[in-house]
Amino acid sequence: MADRIKKIVLAYSGGLDTSVILPWLKEKYGCEVIAMAADVGQGAGELDGIEEKALASGASKCIVKDLRKEFAEQYCFPMMMAGAMYENVYLLGTSIARPLIAKAQVEVALKEKADAVSHGATGKGNDQVRFELTFMALAPKLKIVAPWKDPSFELTSREAAIEYAKARKIPIQQSKKKIYSRDRNLWHISHEGADLEELTNMPADDLWVMSAPLRKAPNTPATVQIDFKQGRPVALDGVRLAGHELIARLNAIGGKHAVGQVDLVENRLVGIKSRGAYETPGGTILYHAHQSLESVTLDRETLHYKQQVALKYADMVYNGQWFCPLRHALDAFVASTQKNVTGSVRVQLFKGQARTASIESPKSLYSSKLASFTMGSEYTPADATGFIRLFGLQMKGRGKV
Repeated sequence: MADRIKKIVLAYSGGLDTSVILPWLKEKYGCEVIAMAADVGQGAGELDGIEEKALASGASKCIVKDLRKEFAEQYCFPMMMAGAMYENVYLLGTSIARPLIAKAQVEVALKEKADAVSHGATGKGNDQVRFELTFMALAPKLKIVAPWKDPSFELTSREAAIEYAKARKIPIQQSKKKIYSRDRNLWHISHEGADLEELTNMPADDLWVMSAPLRKAPNTPATVQIDFKQGRPVALDGVRLAGHELIARLNAIGGKHAVGQVDLVENRLVGIKSRGAYETPGGTILYHAHQSLESVTLDRETLHYKQQVALKYADMVYNGQWFCPLRHALDAFVASTQKNVTGSVRVQLFKGQARTASIESPKSLYSSKLASFTMGSEYTPADATGFIRLFGLQMKGRGKV
């Protein structure tokens, strides 16, 4: 058949889902499968031996792309500068990584002259949308193979996937006793499934990976200083660092103090409520410091309107619409707001909290004289009388009626 798939590029993490999907694709389509692994800062040796594992599982080759710097500086930082938080809590660690991984996958597919791309996202989650929207935006002619949505795909549970892997002697870390679904990158780690599916269960202390359990956090606080230039973090404690290095160091410091832990029931794009536990230590510190600096460098109208934009930006990241014209337009707006967001913020880390210790900026709009309770020439209290009368005129009229 002319339309038969001959070569597939699979987004390969070496986790449970893609470990079983790789041989399944070969069995189902009888074609060449190339594994594309993205280094987005997983750390903890997650990519160790991944090429050998992919080849042993049937891949014709395994291509590992180091995307850490790009991930930090072109994805995480713009999102942070926008102030995007899904449902006011989630810092979008998984969401923001998927478009970058899918973009790299498309680049490999085009270079290798593949005719299809594949992913291991389930038919119930958000990642399927994020991957496929990116494929559609960047390479609409590529076929998309999504095994979890294939009626013939028999591995419909993680338990079945474990049995499949064992039967084919594919090494995996998961077991039937501990079967959390985890996604880790430079920005965060997510935990779903297992005991978290019951809302009566609190996250256990041994669930946390990037951060200490709150009760084991140090009794002495730590303080970090972050320098920003036009909204972008450029230095930590006076040392200039590349984006991925800065985030990694903040992860280590914040994680020690249990900063950035979230237990959330969120609304998935597909209409399902799901529970996840997230760790975003470095990102939490950066968001807090950035917002503190904006509080003194942005005027009221810009700040308040930007808060509205942040809601839309978060939805677009969560929904996989990174390569959408509106997101690019919102980035242009955000960039214009960041021209004066320059300065240094010291943040105190203690028992899971990130608190502002000090803010300094050459572009600050804050005036201690104007803000002071002491009356001075900077402000004439009598001016407020007419302002309040006009501001409340319609309410006064309504009150009379």
